[in-house]
Amino acid sequence: MSRRVVNITLDNLDDLPGRCRKCVFWELDPVAHDRAVEAGDTAFEKESWVSATLLEWGSCGKIVYVDGVPAGYVMYAPPMYVPRSVAFPTSPVSADAVLLMTGHVLADFAGGGLARILVQGVAKDLTRRGVKAIEAFGDLQHNAPACVMPAEYLTAVGFKTVRPHHRFPRLRLEIKSAVSWREDVEVALERLLGSMSPDPMLRPV
Repeated sequence: MSRRVVNITLDNLDDLPGRCRKCVFWELDPVAHDRAVEAGDTAFEKESWVSATLLEWGSCGKIVYVDGVPAGYVMYAPPMYVPRSVAFPTSPVSADAVLLMTGHVLADFAGGGLARILVQGVAKDLTRRGVKAIEAFGDLQHNAPACVMPAEYLTAVGFKTVRPHHRFPRLRLEIKSAVSWREDVEVALERLLGSMSPDPMLRPV
């Protein structure tokens, strides 16, 4: 079984799960998001966001392939490129951190360590770029949009709360910790990305 992790580009964007390919929850502010949904332009807006972020900042996501089949992905970017990030009660994201936006490992590939491979790939990429930390918004009530990560899963893989909230705490992971993750966090990572199903209809925060 061969595994290959590559950067998300315009050439492979269509390899994301169908609903994720069209989802712009993070890429647009709430008003623009609703407008794009009403106009049916979300797939175009997703492509435009990826194109602009690649040109201005660089790699903003990774896809893992197993024997040539897309099996999972993760997306990340500095908060200035993620309009939705300022809509959370625990914003803003720290100036020295990149926001882990969303990710998913397909159910057929669960339990194979792909989540760890993806997140370590992100950590290594950001290390080379001089980024010190990854932050994420967690959900404590499990009824947020599917692309907002469960907070307890984030803490299980080493994220620490830096701004508490009854529903959407902001958490942080120092990148040096992610690069040296041990095998014993693999199950928690699988649960983290496996929990973020692309199937439910997304709702604004």
